[in-house]
Amino acid sequence: MEQKISFIGVGPGDPDLLTIKAMKEIKSAEVIFWTDSLIPEKIISLSNKDTEKIKTSSMNLEQIMNMMIDKYKKGKRVIRLHDGDPCLFGAINEQIRVLNKENIKVEVVPGISAFQITAAYHQAELTVPEVTQTIILSRYKGRTGMPERESLKNLAKLKSSLCLYLSARHVSITQKTLLEFYDPLTKVIVGHRVSWDDGWTEIINLKDMEIFSKKKNLIRTTIYIISPALDQLNKTSNLYNPNYQHLFRKI
Repeated sequence: MEQKISFIGVGPGDPDLLTIKAMKEIKSAEVIFWTDSLIPEKIISLSNKDTEKIKTSSMNLEQIMNMMIDKYKKGKRVIRLHDGDPCLFGAINEQIRVLNKENIKVEVVPGISAFQITAAYHQAELTVPEVTQTIILSRYKGRTGMPERESLKNLAKLKSSLCLYLSARHVSITQKTLLEFYDPLTKVIVGHRVSWDDGWTEIINLKDMEIFSKKKNLIRTTIYIISPALDQLNKTSNLYNPNYQHLFRKI
């Protein structure tokens, strides 16, 4: 087997939501680097008892990469675990660039993201015909810069299904901005540590988003799904309409 370093998306926290490939990688790894502040122990416990497990929440990029490269050069099978899906706010680019300079082959394995399991808990479809067919995954800018064209105000103008990560610290300005475009009674799913043992979700009205978040002391590991689709469960698509013709069904 060709040696490589794999970046594995392990989903929002529930081991049952791991992909089969992610499970295989965890079980076969000799060294696992994992962000212990974002990934529960029960996922790490799926690895072999003799697997070396290195926590990275207190380490900077240089420390992590130096250790990963060292383990790799010693012939170890190394994987790096990321919560959710690595392509969403995963900060994998800077890690992969370092590995590329060392001519180390990299693989990225996708995982389920928090917005998916949060919507699933409420049996919610976020793309309802004639209401919205668009899902936006974004965040409030905070300390991380945002292109002006992707400001929350510009995104909210679409009135689509808007999934906001990493925004609980800025809930006041977030709610204020959203209320410029969404109806105050627009439903919002709030999810905290979704699929962890102590995680939860709840549906509220947009107008209550700030007071609810502060009452729950939400600061991190929180997602907000703001969507007009959440209040349109009576809408139906053409997909199963007997009068709707498509490639596999002739009228």
